[in-house]
Amino acid sequence: SEVLAAEAASCLNRAMAALRDIWEEIGIPEEQRLERTDVVKKHIKSLLDMMVAEEESLKERLLKSIALCRKELDTLCRELQLGPFETEEESTILQMEKNLRTRVEVLQKQKRDRKQELKALQEQDRDLCDVLCTALFSIDTGSVPSLEDLDRYRRHVASLNTLKEQRREEFVSNKRQIILLMEELDHTPDTSFERDVVCEDEEAFCLSKDNIVALQNLLQQLEARRALNEAVCTELRARIVALWERLQIPEEERESSA
Repeated sequence: SEVLAAEAASCLNRAMAALRDIWEEIGIPEEQRLERTDVVKKHIKSLLDMMVAEEESLKERLLKSIALCRKELDTLCRELQLGPFETEEESTILQMEKNLRTRVEVLQKQKRDRKQELKALQEQDRDLCDVLCTALFSIDTGSVPSLEDLDRYRRHVASLNTLKEQRREEFVSNKRQIILLMEELDHTPDTSFERDVVCEDEEAFCLSKDNIVALQNLLQQLEARRALNEAVCTELRARIVALWERLQIPEEERESSA
């Protein structure tokens, strides 16, 4: 600062000396020279005052930004369930403002990322619940989810996806067997559920627990009917053979009848 003051004084002295030489060459009277010198002094003072005021304004803006950043940081830390942000006490106002502003931007991004992931998980959850006829995952949508909440939600959605694939495979397998049994038994679907199973698009079938149980029951009923029919056929064949024996039907006729 001493070097700067010396340089400023030197510049001012050179400028005043140059001005005096010019005034002398022009022939400006001493009284007017004093007036002009006073104008120069006021101009310099005004310029310096303006520069000081601008820098004071910058300082005030930085302090105001620091206060706003601290307030926003407190809010973000509460919303994100994080500990309070500690600033370096020995840092300058400029460095503190930069550090706080950078931290605010980082936490704002974390908040946006968490809310975007929550929205994406909710969309997947709704789609899966529509297919599986289950309840939506319970989570507070009015606040920013914690990392633990998001992790639990991810695992929940993953488990629903697994359950969906398991039920889809079971549905496709049972549907294939049901269609074959209906063809074998010459059975036409006569209930809305049977028509849904046989005729509806596989992607449109609701994979609820009740529907899967009903599907298994339908398969068991058709298998029982086929088993009963097979038993009746076996009994009838046995009676026919017994009648053949009693009537002494030749083997050739038996083969043609069979």
